Amino acid sequence: MANTLTNLTPDIYAALDTVSRELVGFIPSVTRDAQAARVAVGQSLRSPVAPAASSQNATVGMSLPTAAYQTIGNKSITITKSKEVPISWQGEEIAAMNSGAGHANILRDQFAQAMRTLSNEIESDIAAAARVGASRAYGTSGTTPFASDLSASAQLRKILDDNGAPLSERSLVIDTSAGAKLRTLGQLTKANEAGTSMTLRDGELLNLQGFSVKESAQVVNVTAGTGASYLINESGGYAIGDTSLTLDTGSGTILAGDVITIGAHKYVVKTALASNVVVIQDPGLRAAVANNAAVTVNADHTANVGFTRSAIVLATRLPNLPAQGDQAIDRMVVADPRSGISFEIALYPGVRMVTYLVSAAWGVSVFKNEHVATLLG
Repeated sequence: MANTLTNLTPDIYAALDTVSRELVGFIPSVTRDAQAARVAVGQSLRSPVAPAASSQNATVGMSLPTAAYQTIGNKSITITKSKEVPISWQGEEIAAMNSGAGHANILRDQFAQAMRTLSNEIESDIAAAARVGASRAYGTSGTTPFASDLSASAQLRKILDDNGAPLSERSLVIDTSAGAKLRTLGQLTKANEAGTSMTLRDGELLNLQGFSVKESAQVVNVTAGTGASYLINESGGYAIGDTSLTLDTGSGTILAGDVITIGAHKYVVKTALASNVVVIQDPGLRAAVANNAAVTVNADHTANVGFTRSAIVLATRLPNLPAQGDQAIDRMVVADPRSGISFEIALYPGVRMVTYLVSAAWGVSVFKNEHVATLLG
């Protein structure tokens, strides 16, 4: 039998050209894990994490220093999804289409839609993990940033700087509403002020405050918890760096991923309120908090996210096959040159029909919460 997939290669790559123009900002901005090929669906791949170090006064003497042991932590990433998109054609259908629009043209568009579906789901999973795994937040819920100036990106940079994030490979992924506001700012559309005509002529976003700004169609619209009137319940208050906070009074829910305001700072919730305790993401409180300080749950918002590449890891691979193989008569791997995602396309024959499967497996994890921050919109 003819090598059908090889014959379809031009159509598949034509489809990829279409998909690569979709608004995908998270996928090209995160770290890709090359060890994922040996992890099965549901299994975790662990990476060591060194704890924070502490200093001591330098000593002078003839005796050796005492041992300084540390507990090495870890972060894990799990391949959580193995997805496929099926495309089926009967022989009579192919013959009918070849007398009109052409089977190859329709199949090309079907491949485009299949890869678009998988890319969007991967992008959505990264966006969801990023907003829940963020350390802190800046902005006003329900108010699109960049309405009049660039202060939002400057404040988001301050959060990452204060948390010790690397200065390189930072990205800010925003929704199209924030993108539209950004494009209308005079200092970006006036070539003499921006130093380039990129935004004015090409509609592309610039590097702002050290962030490579990208748009995504999958930025999360968050429905916040219903918590209200909560107060800190700790007689001695809490110190800088504390993450587990006991609350009293109040009512309603505080959910993982919610943004809560305590004093002058907005923190992202790691673990939902349970038994009157809520846990915030690392690095914890930025300022000491007194007993009975107010804890306010920010309203519904759009979770634009700024982060460093190394903070978020995406593990992708092709679905595993048994050692004996399966019934596919042909298969090929197509790599999206823009996002780097590889898709497997396999051809399965039936009785007077064929089915193509476009598939990929993946998992997402935030490895460094301190290097991720939410920009509320």
